[in-house]
Amino acid sequence: MMKIETVLNILKEDHNFREILQDGEYHYSASGVSFNQISYDSRKVNAETLFFVKGANFKKEFLEQAIEQGLQWYVAEQDFEVSIPAIIVTDIKQAMSLIAMEFYGHPERQLKLLAFTGTKGKTTSAYYAYKILEQGHRPAMLSTMNTTLDGKTFFKSTLTTPESIDLFEMMAQAVANDRTHLIMEVSSQAYLVKRVYGLIFDVGVFLNISPDHIGPIEHPTFEDYFYHKRLLMENSRAVVVNSDMDHFDILAEEVAEQDHDFYGSQSGNQVQNSKAFSFSVTGKLAGDYQTQLIGRFNQENAVAAGLACLRLGASLEDIQKGIAKTRVPGRMEVLTQKNGAKVFIDYAHNGDSLKKLLSVVETHQTGTISLVLGSTGNKGESRRKDFGLLLEDHPEIQVFLTADDPNYEDPLAIAEEISSFITRPVEKIADREQAIQQAMATTSKPEDTVIIAGKGADCYQIVNGVKEEYPGDAAIAERYL
Repeated sequence: MMKIETVLNILKEDHNFREILQDGEYHYSASGVSFNQISYDSRKVNAETLFFVKGANFKKEFLEQAIEQGLQWYVAEQDFEVSIPAIIVTDIKQAMSLIAMEFYGHPERQLKLLAFTGTKGKTTSAYYAYKILEQGHRPAMLSTMNTTLDGKTFFKSTLTTPESIDLFEMMAQAVANDRTHLIMEVSSQAYLVKRVYGLIFDVGVFLNISPDHIGPIEHPTFEDYFYHKRLLMENSRAVVVNSDMDHFDILAEEVAEQDHDFYGSQSGNQVQNSKAFSFSVTGKLAGDYQTQLIGRFNQENAVAAGLACLRLGASLEDIQKGIAKTRVPGRMEVLTQKNGAKVFIDYAHNGDSLKKLLSVVETHQTGTISLVLGSTGNKGESRRKDFGLLLEDHPEIQVFLTADDPNYEDPLAIAEEISSFITRPVEKIADREQAIQQAMATTSKPEDTVIIAGKGADCYQIVNGVKEEYPGDAAIAERYL
């Protein structure tokens, strides 16, 4: 239960309160009102709900329908001139986040919070941290691939970072489930649309940065993308930063006065003796490590997670055990065909992550390489050129372009855009299963390889705004082994 006086005090302290209006007139009486629910879904309201109007596509009729269900108060950036009072604010997302914190009893104060940001590697690093902290603590995890609030039940999140009301409700569930730590992936979008406004993390980790999520409905420029990613550093008590990332100098200067650890070649915390399933580390994590995830970049993600967890109470023994136990669905999963050829399934969905994936595969496989790849529709349009230019530099790869969440676009039109940067012939097959089947038919010996990139463990295709059932890359590949 939350009193309206508390709501107004929170807004005023944040300099976010403007006035209370009803039917276009100033409304002066706001005492004796309490709320037992907060919501941004007009279909989920009752007489004691405080409702938040958000989104560019919100329509007045949604509010009128909620009023018919008993709604008596709402918060918005404008007065919709309906029959109930409106608390008018300057920024609805800020209001949602701070009020949700209070409504759910400030669960963030009862958990140790670890956040990862970066263009790639967030999920893998989060899994490493989860397995490390699991050795001696009781972590919860909010991940793109799998979220768990009790350490037993796992489910897929719709957003990399949930909407603030959902986020704090999930945190409260984690506290109720006796969790001690919470590991999160924090996207640039989370800061752009203020899903984590007012939240301070115990440790924030910056893995890397490369152009991505730049487009009409995301970030307008790389500068905007990078700026919003850096906000995690500003909102963390301690930070861990990859010294080999692009624009590291900017980060190093920004975090100089904070508690921090750097890893990579410009630091004392370095990966050495890197092999397929083992590596050594110098510095704070000095020792030998075993891992199930191949690739030096995964080993560096393990170091990032280890340094963060060391600050959160993990021992070196916990870190070694956790790294050795970590597997990630859709991240460098390896299958073997009857002819011995390897099939790699990975979530690599932008130019930089695909480049690193190809580098890892070429280190271990010396035969032919066939690649199944698509690019998402209506988002991340810059990836298409990145893919095309990268594949133009790898003439030895046989390319099969196909659907990967085409949404409202034609997957063959997306494939055509990618192939416009490639001067050799490539296969364009809209049906992803057919593309995988044909790619797997190109192998003949153990040294050969098929890479299925982009969807990872996703068991759906987004078509015309709807998630359609899809067996998943691994399940399809298994049919044709």
